[in-house]
Amino acid sequence: MTYEELVKNHAGEMIEKLVTDILSKDVVEVRFEFEDNEQWSVISMHIYEEDKEISLRLHANDRYELYFGYYDDEDEFFEILQPLTAEQIKIIPKRLQKVMEKVLTNEEGLRLPGNFLSK
Repeated sequence: MTYEELVKNHAGEMIEKLVTDILSKDVVEVRFEFEDNEQWSVISMHIYEEDKEISLRLHANDRYELYFGYYDDEDEFFEILQPLTAEQIKIIPKRLQKVMEKVLTNEEGLRLPGNFLSK
């Protein structure tokens, strides 16, 4: 299975893995990022032994994306973005959604206890 197929066909499982990781942390950071005219809030987890990143991004108009970044065998970096469906968004805890909305609106990141985001 390619990474593109993994992200496209197993986005829900990847979101669950990310949420589980986030909730187990003492402190998590929801960042504000931008590029050109695009802005988003983001929360990430890194799989260091595999040199991969899984992130959730919230853009304006409640548009969520799953982000997957990885290096190939030749050390070239690739990014895959997958828009989330309404069903996949339901996997994200409501408090995490609200915090991501606040970060996007205020254009300022937040650090919070991981267990705060669980409801």
